[in-house]
Amino acid sequence: MASTTHTVWVTTGDKKNAGTDANVSVRFHSGDGSKTTDVIKLDNFFRNDFERGRKDTFSVSLPVIGNIDNIELWRDSAGLGDEWFLDIVEVLCRTSGNKYVFPFYRWIKADYHYRIRHLDTSLPSETDPFKDQRKMELAEMKKIYEIHAQAPGLPGQVKNLPSDENFSDDYKWDIQSKKINLKLTSKIQEYFTGTWNNLEDLKNVYTKESLFLPDSANHWQDDEYFGSQRLTKVNHSVIRLCTAIPANLAVTDEMVKTIIEGLSLQQAMDAKRLFYIDYKMLEDIPCSGDRMICAPIGLFFVNKEKKLMPVAIQLKQNPGQDNPVFLPTDPEYVWLTAKLWFNNADCSYHQAFTHLGATHLMMEGTAVVTNRNLSKSHPVFKLLAPHSLYLLAINTRALGKLVSPGGWVDKAMSIGRLGMFEIVRRETSKWRMDVEGTLPKDLESRGVLDENVLPGYYYREDALPLYSIIRKYVGDYLALYYDSQQKLQGDKEIQGWAQELVKPVPDGGCGIKGVPGEGKFETIDQLSQCLTSIIFTCSVAHAATNFAQYDQYGFPPAYPAAMNGKPPTDKTPVKEECVLAALPDKATTLDTMIITKILSDKGTNSLGDFEVQYIFDPAALVVVEEFRHDLKLLSLAIKEKNKKRMPIYPWLDPEEVPNAISI
Repeated sequence: MASTTHTVWVTTGDKKNAGTDANVSVRFHSGDGSKTTDVIKLDNFFRNDFERGRKDTFSVSLPVIGNIDNIELWRDSAGLGDEWFLDIVEVLCRTSGNKYVFPFYRWIKADYHYRIRHLDTSLPSETDPFKDQRKMELAEMKKIYEIHAQAPGLPGQVKNLPSDENFSDDYKWDIQSKKINLKLTSKIQEYFTGTWNNLEDLKNVYTKESLFLPDSANHWQDDEYFGSQRLTKVNHSVIRLCTAIPANLAVTDEMVKTIIEGLSLQQAMDAKRLFYIDYKMLEDIPCSGDRMICAPIGLFFVNKEKKLMPVAIQLKQNPGQDNPVFLPTDPEYVWLTAKLWFNNADCSYHQAFTHLGATHLMMEGTAVVTNRNLSKSHPVFKLLAPHSLYLLAINTRALGKLVSPGGWVDKAMSIGRLGMFEIVRRETSKWRMDVEGTLPKDLESRGVLDENVLPGYYYREDALPLYSIIRKYVGDYLALYYDSQQKLQGDKEIQGWAQELVKPVPDGGCGIKGVPGEGKFETIDQLSQCLTSIIFTCSVAHAATNFAQYDQYGFPPAYPAAMNGKPPTDKTPVKEECVLAALPDKATTLDTMIITKILSDKGTNSLGDFEVQYIFDPAALVVVEEFRHDLKLLSLAIKEKNKKRMPIYPWLDPEEVPNAISI
C-alpha cells in the first residue's frame, strides 16, 4: 500500500493541569469505515510533548485512505501527570493539500477511545455512529455541572466550579492582587486619612495614571448631568415614559410649573416629555450596619434644549410632612442632598440587579444548563460557548471576594450583601426573557422604543443596532442546521436545554420566566430569540452596565454607593459640611475607587473576535465573518456619532464590547 506523509498538529488546552505526560495514540478512519490506519503513537524524541497551552507538531506516514472522516484518539495513564485537556487536532495531507480539523475541547480520560469527526458539528441523531460517546459525555457533564441557588429566590448557579472553568492565568484575574498593586502604583494612600475639608478637596486625591480623576467629578452637581446619568451611564434601563403621575408622588402643577417651561404635568405627559423612575421595590431592603437606603421616586423632563432634567425627587414612598417633594428650586445643598440619596438608591439597584442579578447570575444559569444538555458537537453549543468564557470563574471569585460576609459590598455599600441578595430575589421573580431580556420589548414596555421619545438616550441608540446584528447572526447560523421546524422539534438536546432553562431552580433548572416556547421550542424563531437574548446579555448588556463603573463610582459623590446618617425629612437649609458628612469616609472612598477601576477593565476580546474558536464549519465561518463585518461598520458609525455627542458614549462601540462576562 502506498503511503504519504502527513503533518499532525496537536494543541493542548490552556487550563490548569491541562498538560500530560501520558502516551497518546491515534488512528484515522475513512468516511465509509472501510479504511483505517494503523495505530500511530504521537511522540517527538527528546521533547516533552503535550504541555499546557502548546501546539506540538508531528510528522507521520499514513496510508492513502481517501478523505479522513474521523480520528480515534486515546491516552494511557503513564507519567506523574496523566490528565490531559485537548483542544484541537489538525491533520494536513502533504500530497493532496487537504486539511482536516478535529475539535476536541475535552478532558481526555485514560484508555477511552474518543472518536471525533472532521469539523465535529452535528445535531443529535440516531444514525450518529458515535451517539453512545455523545450520551456518555452528556451524562458526565450532568454530574459535573449541577445547578443550585445560594439562597431561596436567587438565580441558579453552578453548585461546584468545574476545574476546566478556572481562569487560565490566575494572577491576571486575582482581584486582591490587583487591589494591592493599584494601591502601590497610585501612591495616594497617604491622602486617605482624616476628613474631607470641602467638596473641592475630593478632587485632590487622584493621579494622572491608574486612578485618574473621572469626568463625573467635573459635572456631578449639575442637574443636566444628573439627568444624563439615567440615559448614558451604568443604570440605563430603569427610566420610563410617564403617562400618569405615580400615585405616591405628591407633586403638583404649582410646584413644577416654572421648572417644566410653563406646562402643566398633563401637558408635559401628552407631549411625551415627562419620565419617571420609581424605586418602590427598595422599601424595607436590609442595610449594612446602621446605614439606610431610600425608596425614592424621581420625575424628569425633556426641556426645549432636548436635555433630560430632574423635576422632583421624593425620597420615600408615602407622602407626608416628613417626606417632602424636593425640587431644583430648593436651597442648593438641600437639593444636592436629595440627589445624592436618589443616586445612592439608583446605584444600589444597579449593582444588585442591573449588574449582578440580570447579567452575571442570570447568565451563569444558562451557561450551566448549556454544558449539561448540549454536546460539544452541537452547533448551538459552539455558538454560545464564546459568550460564557470565564463567567462561572469570575462569579465564583467575585462572590467569594466582594459579596462575602464582611467583604467589599458589606463595607462600601449601604445595602451590604444581604440587601443586595434581597434586591436580586425581588427582581428575579419578575424578570422575563421576552421582556426585560429582549431589548426592543424592554424599551417598548418602558415607553421609550420610539427614537423621537427621550432624545439623548445613547444606550438605546447604540444597543438597538447591536441587538439587530446579533439577531441576524443567530438567525443565519441556525438556518445552516435547522432546515425545518420538525428538525428543531426532534432535537432532544436542544429541547432538554429548553426544559432546564424554565425548570424551577430547586428542581435543577434556571427558573427563567418568559423563555420563548416556555420550555419547548416549536419554531426556529423561538430558539433564535432565546439565543439572541443570551448573547446580547453576555456581551452588550453587561458592557453597558459594567465598563462605565469607574466613570461613576470612581468619584463617589457622583454616584455614592454608601451614605452616612439619615435622609432629609424637610427643606431646612443645610451647609456644605452636611453634604460632606453624608458621603463615605476616605478609606471607603479609596476602596470604591480601586474596586470599580478593576471592574471597569476589559478582560477579553472584542465581540466577534473569539478567544476560543469552536466553529470550523466553512458555511458557519462565512456567517461569523458577516457578523464581524457588520460589527466593524457599526463601530465606525458610533465613532462618528461620538465626535458630536455630549457626553460621548463609548461603552457600546463594538470594539469596546467583550464577548463574555469575564470581569
